Amino acid sequence: MDWPGSVPETRVLAVNRQPVRSDGEFVCYWMTAARRTRCNFALQRAVWWASDLGKPLVVLEDLRCGNPWDCDRFHRFVLDGMRDNARRLQGTGTLYYPYAEPEPAAAEGLVATLSAHACVIVTDDVPCFTLPALVSAAGRQSQVFLEKVDSNGLLPLRAADRVYPTAHSFRRFLQRALRDHLTDLPLEDPLSGVSLPALEQLPQDLTSRWPQACPELLDPGNQALRGMPLDHRVTPVSQKGGSEAAEAVLERFLSEKLAAYPEARNHPDDDATSGLSPYLHHGHLSVHQVFAEVVGREGWSVEQLSDSRRGSRSGWWGLEAAAEAFLDELVTWREIGYNMAARREDYDRYESLPEWALTTLARHADDPRPYLYDLEDLVAARTHDPLWNAAQRQLVREGRIHNYLRMLWGKKILEWSPSPQEAVAAMVELNNRYALDGRDPNSYSGIFWCLGRYDRAWGPERPIFGKVRYMSSENTVRKTRVRRYLQRYGSEE
Repeated sequence: MDWPGSVPETRVLAVNRQPVRSDGEFVCYWMTAARRTRCNFALQRAVWWASDLGKPLVVLEDLRCGNPWDCDRFHRFVLDGMRDNARRLQGTGTLYYPYAEPEPAAAEGLVATLSAHACVIVTDDVPCFTLPALVSAAGRQSQVFLEKVDSNGLLPLRAADRVYPTAHSFRRFLQRALRDHLTDLPLEDPLSGVSLPALEQLPQDLTSRWPQACPELLDPGNQALRGMPLDHRVTPVSQKGGSEAAEAVLERFLSEKLAAYPEARNHPDDDATSGLSPYLHHGHLSVHQVFAEVVGREGWSVEQLSDSRRGSRSGWWGLEAAAEAFLDELVTWREIGYNMAARREDYDRYESLPEWALTTLARHADDPRPYLYDLEDLVAARTHDPLWNAAQRQLVREGRIHNYLRMLWGKKILEWSPSPQEAVAAMVELNNRYALDGRDPNSYSGIFWCLGRYDRAWGPERPIFGKVRYMSSENTVRKTRVRRYLQRYGSEE
């Protein structure tokens, strides 16, 4: 196993204790989250196994239905990525097998049956939503060794031994620990230069019971989703999914927006944010690829890192200010959410808030609310607040909210809900139902930040909020440029 594409062991975790079967027919990469062919440690690990065993490689990309909030919007985005993966794997000698579950539980037994033919199975390690339980169940059913591989961030999930309560404390940890991991980047193309035996097709007992997704389903213009058990009210958006779209968005951000990022990112009119979050969430783009593109433009090397460990938001990377600001969002703020999700099972529950926030919110739980809106009113953007309504309309129409306004959006839901617990439930429901980057550790970081996670107590103490940081639409209008934003989203289409 001396292939130079070996994956750092800190990113690999055994799911079961079954043997690697050298007389199996193929090595399988069960793609569930890192839905891409480039900069993917899990695919790289599967290639490593196939190369060592001299076996063909099968990539099974699996799309389930019946999960909470499954809808046309999210399925279409993932299917766009499947189409890209089919194109990129064509001609590599790898057998790509896209499977889209036609009804809930139709995929039961798929991995177990596949394991009867495989040497070893590799899958993705993601600490959020339904995937941990899905992978654990597959490990119990598999007849061969199954391992999961962490491709989530620059910092391996298991490199931190505790939950970090603030961005500052996590940033200090990163500045101590991250240097050693920045030289262990995934291969851009794990299949490049690798010669593996070819497999023409999977065994009949697999393909007859679980037929691969038909070309019509992968066609974005087709209406095949209408026959699937999804929420058809949440319709696809104009933004395309997949690695090709993701790389185009990244290129546009770096060439046209990054230079103005520190000053313009908080202004909705400027639309200067990266737009990468949906692609990172669905695995169509790797944070390692984004990082490499950013630092590569400045000819950066690890030697430029500062020796400081003070947790400063800028100066540590040794890059221009714009790149430093963006990397703090991409690395610190994104990966602190993964740190929480990987180490606390209640990361998505109200009780996970810091003790000071629980205390102050409980003290003000019975404060009178100037306005109360139920979920139906919030979905329909029927509030008295034009800016909040505009943000909610953007979410419903486009599957996103401008990053700065997403904070205000959550704060106002807290203010307009009968209790903080009901506010959390409303935010989770709205975000996970409509947002292309919902159902993600980062989503829960943003939602719970609105109630004090990763923050400190603020004064003066206010009704409803207590010591939780307060935001108002009036101050937001004064501080940010929103005129064009309100014109675009301020009324029903």
